[in-house]
Amino acid sequence: MRKTKKVNYEGPSLKVIPLGGLEQIGLNITAFEYGDSIVVVDCGLSFPDDDMLGIDLVIPDITYLRENAERVQGIVITHGHEDHIGALPYVLRELNIPIYATRLTMGLIENKLKEHELLESTKRKVIKFGQSVNLGQFRIEFIKTNHSIVDAAALAIHSPAGTVIHTGDFKVDYTPVFGEAIDLQRFAELGKKGVLALMCDSTNAERKGFTQSERTVGHAFDTIFHEHQGSRLIIATFASNVDRVQQIINSAHKYGRKVVVEGRSMVNIIETAINLGCISIPENTLVEIDRLKDYPDDRTVIITTGSQGENMAALSRMASGMHRKVIIGPNDTVIFSSNPIPGNEKAVTKVINELEIKGAEVIFQDVHVSGHACQEEIKLIYTLVQPRYAIPVHGEYKHRKAQAEIAMELGIPKENVLMLSSGDVLELTEESAAVTGQVQVGAILVDGLSVGDVGNVVLRDRQHLAEDGILIVVVALDGVTGHVVSGPDLVSRGFVYVKESDELMDEARDLMEKVMEANVARGCTDWGRIKTSIKDSLGDFIWKKTKRRPMILPIIMET
Repeated sequence: MRKTKKVNYEGPSLKVIPLGGLEQIGLNITAFEYGDSIVVVDCGLSFPDDDMLGIDLVIPDITYLRENAERVQGIVITHGHEDHIGALPYVLRELNIPIYATRLTMGLIENKLKEHELLESTKRKVIKFGQSVNLGQFRIEFIKTNHSIVDAAALAIHSPAGTVIHTGDFKVDYTPVFGEAIDLQRFAELGKKGVLALMCDSTNAERKGFTQSERTVGHAFDTIFHEHQGSRLIIATFASNVDRVQQIINSAHKYGRKVVVEGRSMVNIIETAINLGCISIPENTLVEIDRLKDYPDDRTVIITTGSQGENMAALSRMASGMHRKVIIGPNDTVIFSSNPIPGNEKAVTKVINELEIKGAEVIFQDVHVSGHACQEEIKLIYTLVQPRYAIPVHGEYKHRKAQAEIAMELGIPKENVLMLSSGDVLELTEESAAVTGQVQVGAILVDGLSVGDVGNVVLRDRQHLAEDGILIVVVALDGVTGHVVSGPDLVSRGFVYVKESDELMDEARDLMEKVMEANVARGCTDWGRIKTSIKDSLGDFIWKKTKRRPMILPIIMET
């Protein structure tokens, strides 16, 4: 691998500060800092882990950006997936800064801002491929790439310290469904001029070969449509995969079928894509779901959300029999045009089982291609760009480690392959690269309308409640004498079914009476101590009897 020519460099270094996205798929956000200027690339969310009970979304901690708000020049977005734009409404409440993105990406962002009533207060600028925007000490250039959503861009981040290329999520697709192929020529031109560092998508870095073109899925759809001309087709895919929807519509039109789009996120994205000219739908092809009954089953196709087994998504409701408009039967063929995201396998299998129990045929092989580059495409980008430093991004550690090995295989010295963690402050110059500090990072939990008020303590309580339930002890005391006026009464939720556990509850009640008598005899009027004695005594008793530890909540009322 060719090294960029050394130059006499004086002045501040370029700081690269990942604020998320280096430990998992999602939560992508990185700050680039030079002198008095900070530019943010992407602003994504992630979805909660199984142990985050009741949590809706996870967004990045932007404390560092908030503390340096006067220096933040703007947010530059690579593409319109939730793990790259989903946190914008929450961040923009705290930082009123402009957003720069390509056409469809901005359309999807504007939908979000409208929903959160931030559209009027947020400055936005649509950037075309090949254009640049000057932000303080930076010039950000948008480069055409291919991905599983239209209008994805790589970024060339030019600064006085050198140029960093951030690929965003990408693959090399020479025959894209919409628009042009990835601009490999521009990557090569930048490589000849000298690139300080390459931050490359690592998602498929463990997979050998090339990622197939999106058009191969179109051929698979054509075959399925041809072979299932007597049944209704229901196709589940990612709402954002506009190219996939385009190919489904192409096949539907070819075989004379009407198309219904179902699922709120799917409807919103397709409407935006139609308005921006990113999808072409023949006249009289789309129909409302209420008109399904007007057509024979073998003349219809339903494109729906729910390919990941999400509980409230349209396909899950169809599978469980809860959908108001669609009843699954033996005349249905359901196609999963996606692969389960790691962690979603059980949910997807559950939906498949429910569909097959209702008699539907389910197809889930050979109808999906990834939107991320495999090893040979990653090698191609490295060969064209010839970076001095390699910074694998976007993925779990094992994905990024696989890319690091590719970079070293291509001749980049081991010391120039930089494995960062979220929060690291990497300082780059032509002569050196070093992590010189850390900033505050983490996961901010969104629960309903509340942002950040659910932390580890609350999650632990929720986990405790979910695993062992709660036992509430209610007792009323005389405010003067401290004697028991009524109770103690025990209420169980999620611990035992009271009607079938009379003996246990009676013994627990007798124990509580003895505890209260002992407190009165000692003249104890400190409610804190009384509650502690109730918790300790009842906790020990329940453990001995059941080997379980429900949350015990004493409630003392004064009369």
